[in-house]
Amino acid sequence: MTGRIIDTLDDVAEGAQWLAGHDPALAKALVVAGTLPLRRRPDGFAALLNAIIGQQVSTASARAIWARLEGADLVSPATVLSAGEDGLRAAGLSRQKTAYAIALAEAGIDYDALRTAPDAELIATLTAVKGIGVWTAEIYAMFALGRADVFAPGDLALQEAARMIFDLPERPKEKALRQMAEDWSPWRAVAARLFFTYYHVAKGREGTT
Repeated sequence: MTGRIIDTLDDVAEGAQWLAGHDPALAKALVVAGTLPLRRRPDGFAALLNAIIGQQVSTASARAIWARLEGADLVSPATVLSAGEDGLRAAGLSRQKTAYAIALAEAGIDYDALRTAPDAELIATLTAVKGIGVWTAEIYAMFALGRADVFAPGDLALQEAARMIFDLPERPKEKALRQMAEDWSPWRAVAARLFFTYYHVAKGREGTT
């Protein structure tokens, strides 16, 4: 069972209303954040490759690299494998991310099956691929597959938003934030949308995804 899937802005609004009624601090944060975005994107190989490209680089750099890959038609398993290391490096990928892209292309993931896989199985399948960590898998689950009850506590923007929203002395670490997020089930992915939006508004800049 995959649980609730977020497909529309109405789903997001339903989750936001639940969170506001569940926790006064989240209700106040929603006033600051305003209407939360849907943030859905197509799933599949390209979505995961895009996430890998975005790891540990600025948003602008990630977009530029992705544009080059799209322009060279290097966003499918077949074309990535055909290009090989030299072709991917020529398109702007680092040696490390070139290895990750090839590993993803070789993994043979059944993306259709992932849509109905339980959350734990989904995360395990993705993190078995070189270059995909828990953060990337959780972001994919939330925004490519629309899983309503997934959170990404390893994200620094979410940690900083939690610090601000709950007036904490410091950012909660991943383990502590994962425990905190249990209280926002079954709408943890809407809480993530709230935190990302709150971070963006409060800091005046984009978050990390």
